[in-house]
Amino acid sequence: MVLGIRGQLRLQAYDGELGAAVARAQEGDEVAFAVVHRRVQPGLLGYLRGLVGDDAEDVASDAWLEIARDLGRFKGDGAGFRGWTATIARHRAYDHLRRQKVRPRLALEHDALDLPRPHHTRDHAPDPISTEAALQLVRGLPRDQAEAVLLRVVVGLDEPVAARVLGKRPGAVRAAGCRGLKRLARRLGGGGVAHEVPRTLGEST
Repeated sequence: MVLGIRGQLRLQAYDGELGAAVARAQEGDEVAFAVVHRRVQPGLLGYLRGLVGDDAEDVASDAWLEIARDLGRFKGDGAGFRGWTATIARHRAYDHLRRQKVRPRLALEHDALDLPRPHHTRDHAPDPISTEAALQLVRGLPRDQAEAVLLRVVVGLDEPVAARVLGKRPGAVRAAGCRGLKRLARRLGGGGVAHEVPRTLGEST
């Protein structure tokens, strides 16, 4: 989950452009807000699909209403904005799940791992696997590990920002992400992908 130099440069450029668009949107530029939405929504939607499955679009809409309402209060750069929006989306997702009285499920669809992101998955993992295999593997992760992987890979957050979203220390997010990736690697190497039954996000093994 460590970006290479090219990945870091792409991410810095992406966040620089996003930060500039956010600043213009805060001044009332509607076109800039559309740019912000277009850049942030794919990763945000992928993260929400991992938490609430088919209800991700509805939860994302609720999150964007709050984002638009509170946009003037945000202070920070592009990376901070992605973390801020992920925090809002996470709160709305858990509110939604509490209303339904269900546990969060890692219900990613195929496009959740194929979304345009500020960096590519290959920057994180040298050995590419198919989307279907990745979905089956990630569904089996405990919640802390799954969320760490989702925030780092799908949303593209660095460890400090992901830690703020989850309310944890960066070291804890790093450890959860590493455990998740090691668990994925063991399952992939052990050939256990096709036979494992997806569990509810949050269950232990």
